[in-house]
Amino acid sequence: MRDVVSIACLVVIATAACFDPSPAFPVPLWQHNADALQSTLQTIGSSLEKLAHHPKYDTTSFSVELTSQTDTLWSHHHSARKHNSTRPGTIHVDGQSQYRIASMTKTFTVLGMLYQHAAGNLSLDDTVDNYIYELSDPDSSGAIPWKDITLRSLASQLSGIPREMAQADLVNEVDDPTKVGLPPATRKGLPDCYEYNDHEPCTRKELLEHFLKKAALFAPNQQSTYSNVAFELLGLVLQNVTGLPYEEYMKQAIFAPLNLTSTSLDKPSDDHAVLPLGQFFWDVREGIHNPTGGVYSSSNDMSAYCRYILTHYNAIATGVNWLFPASWSMGLNSFYGMPFEIFRTEKILDNSQRLVTFVTKAGGVPMYFSRMSLMPEYGLALTILVGGSNAILDRIQEAVTIPLVRAAETATWKAMDEEYAGTYTAIEPSGLNSSLTLTASESTGLTLTSFISNSTDVFATLLPIYAGVHGDESWRAQLVPTLLYKNETTQQGEIWRLLVVPERTGKAKVWDEFCNTDVDVASYAGLPINEVVFWHGEQVVELPAWRVKLKRTEGEGRPGLVVQD
Repeated sequence: MRDVVSIACLVVIATAACFDPSPAFPVPLWQHNADALQSTLQTIGSSLEKLAHHPKYDTTSFSVELTSQTDTLWSHHHSARKHNSTRPGTIHVDGQSQYRIASMTKTFTVLGMLYQHAAGNLSLDDTVDNYIYELSDPDSSGAIPWKDITLRSLASQLSGIPREMAQADLVNEVDDPTKVGLPPATRKGLPDCYEYNDHEPCTRKELLEHFLKKAALFAPNQQSTYSNVAFELLGLVLQNVTGLPYEEYMKQAIFAPLNLTSTSLDKPSDDHAVLPLGQFFWDVREGIHNPTGGVYSSSNDMSAYCRYILTHYNAIATGVNWLFPASWSMGLNSFYGMPFEIFRTEKILDNSQRLVTFVTKAGGVPMYFSRMSLMPEYGLALTILVGGSNAILDRIQEAVTIPLVRAAETATWKAMDEEYAGTYTAIEPSGLNSSLTLTASESTGLTLTSFISNSTDVFATLLPIYAGVHGDESWRAQLVPTLLYKNETTQQGEIWRLLVVPERTGKAKVWDEFCNTDVDVASYAGLPINEVVFWHGEQVVELPAWRVKLKRTEGEGRPGLVVQD
């Protein structure tokens, strides 16, 4: 009895209130099932054209492109109805049309940092004053503790330093400050560059001289807050360790190897330029500000870039998963990554409250607005590039992502049902009375609905103990993928773990939502009791701790969206 109580207590602590495990399925392989999304994407395209039809978007062009890990699946381009007659740029927008992508540039800067970290030329956990000697000057008049600010902190918006050095000062924007309640002021002692001087880029000396006078907003690693200067400093670090100008390093290390032929830090020609009526920023040289927002690119190139991220994000530098949060923002569902802006929501899926994650990076300069949204669990990425009104960006994001994710969810579970669901009967050892049944659905995931082991109904014996069931509490036995294989080389022997998942009752208390993920809660004779291995080519399920292999005897196994081994 003591052993039973110990197991029950262990599992109750480990699994309490983790209602909707994620990931719920392996990353889909859309190259085999892209058609499953086409009807939804056509509807989305029509809604975007209807949205753009409003007269307030007469001078707005945009490009929206969706890619999987391997291919562009869909694109939609809208050309402005009105153009500058003397300098129109490209009239007909397509996948090669170029926009300023503003702060999406920060992702390229961080990728460069990851490369240098992996090469051993810098450490993300070194403090920035090791690479920029001016920051180690004890006579600095500012109060920022540079000796405590790491490169990782800068890249993750956790440095606590101010946002700007030569931008966003109302003295440059308001003709008569007294009309908005501000007292008169002069520019004495302020920089003489960038927004203080017709967007003439600041020099290194000007950047550091003026920024060193500023005080911190927060102590390092205490609270996230957005900073553009953080990435200008990272650009200086890259120049220090590579011996190359930032622009040349980006070209050699990223743009050329990834074949981003329409991506540049130098102003492109007007041949493919999206030049909204009234814009001026296309011609602005960013100079030292390039690492925070200087890149020009196209939707085709951004899709190629997203494909690289989707397939390499956890393999660029040891110990760094590039798509993970580094800190929370002030919202319940919002986080900062390195340098991503991460949003997790339970409000999208129709039949589940499972969280959906969007790893995004947005950008904006006058008349150019952009956002990339990676959906790693679905193996998808969306790029939105806008030239014109910024009001349309969020409307496009909402119009595309919600129906897209819902369609991807439905298509995925249809394929999961075909590939995994069914009844499996023991083949090894032979003659054993063991069987199990799996079902797949959007609402409950891949679920074990029955399990007979050597003539014993495990749902009536071990599983209730394993679940820590009290009274009439409802639960289900759900499988979650580990994204690992018994044979990683051939990608065969797909490993899952069985979790006991409490069902939502609609009467949850505040702390019922507290969830500590733990997928390795018990073993038997040294083997994980909840390990489930799928050998898809043989339509066999193996339960190592139970010393049994079972073959599918009911249900169809058709190579499809989710697995290919």
